[in-house]
Amino acid sequence: MTKSMTAFARETVTGDAGELTWELRSVNHRYLETSVRLPEGLRTLEPAVRERLNARLGRGKLDCTLRHVPGPGTGGNLHINRHYLAQLLAVGEEVAELVGQKGMQPAPFELLRWPGVLQEQPPDPEPVMQRSLDLLDQALTSLVTTREREGTRLAGLIRERCDGLAACVARIRKRMPQVMAEVRERLHDRLREVRAELDPNRLEQELVLLAQRLDVDEEMDRMAAHLDEVRSVLNGSGPVGRRLDFLMQELNREANTLASKSSDVEVTRMAVEMKVLIEQMREQVQNIE
Repeated sequence: MTKSMTAFARETVTGDAGELTWELRSVNHRYLETSVRLPEGLRTLEPAVRERLNARLGRGKLDCTLRHVPGPGTGGNLHINRHYLAQLLAVGEEVAELVGQKGMQPAPFELLRWPGVLQEQPPDPEPVMQRSLDLLDQALTSLVTTREREGTRLAGLIRERCDGLAACVARIRKRMPQVMAEVRERLHDRLREVRAELDPNRLEQELVLLAQRLDVDEEMDRMAAHLDEVRSVLNGSGPVGRRLDFLMQELNREANTLASKSSDVEVTRMAVEMKVLIEQMREQVQNIE
C-alpha cells in the first residue's frame, strides 16, 4: 500500500503512573531519520523506542516526544538512614561533651533537615516504562494509519495524471501520420525546383534520415511502458517512493526528447502538457514512503 511520509499522531493515557503523552510528527525525507525526546527518568527506553520505530516505518524524518506528568501517588517512599543517624548522634554527643553541654538532645525535625538523614526510595520504573511502550505502539498505529490514508489520496492523484499522460500519448500517436505527411509535402515543394540538380540517391537518404529524426514512436512506446510500471508500483506493497522517483526521471527524459524532436505546434503543446503532468506527479512522489 502506498504511504505518505507526512503525518501526525498524539496519544495520551492517565492512570496510576500519572499522565503519559506521545507525539509523533513525520515529514518527507530521503531515509528514515528519527529524533527521540524522553523524560530524564525514562531515557533507558530509547533503544526499545527506536527498535519499534524502525520496525514500523521505512522512510521519513520523525520527531518522537514522550511527556510524563507523575501522579500524586507516584513519588518514592521516605525512610531514615539509621546507620548515618546513629553516627550523627554519636558525634553530636561528643561535641556536646567537649563544649560542656552534655545531655542536650537536638529536636527530631532538626535532625531530619540534616543532609543524608532522610532519603527517598525511588518508585519502580518498570510499570511506567511498559505503559509508555504500549502507548507508543498505539501512537505508531495511528501514525501509520494516517500515512496510509494520505498515501491512498496521493496514489489517486498520480493515477489521474498517468491517465492524462496516456491521453497525450494517444493524441500524439494519432497526430504523427499527419505531421509526417505535412513534412514530406513541404520538402517536396521546396525541392521541386532543384530536384534536377540533386543526386536522387542522396536525396532519398536525406529523406530517410529526416523521417528517423522526426519519428517519436520509440519515445511513445517507452513512455507507455513507464506509465504501466507506475501503476504497477502503486499497487505493490512496501516502500515505493524511490522506485516512483526513478520512473518520474525516465518519464521526464522521454518528454524532453519528444519536445526536441517536435516540428509541429500541436505536438509541442502536448509535450509541454506532459512535462507539467510529470512535474505534478514528481511533487506528489516526494511525499511517498
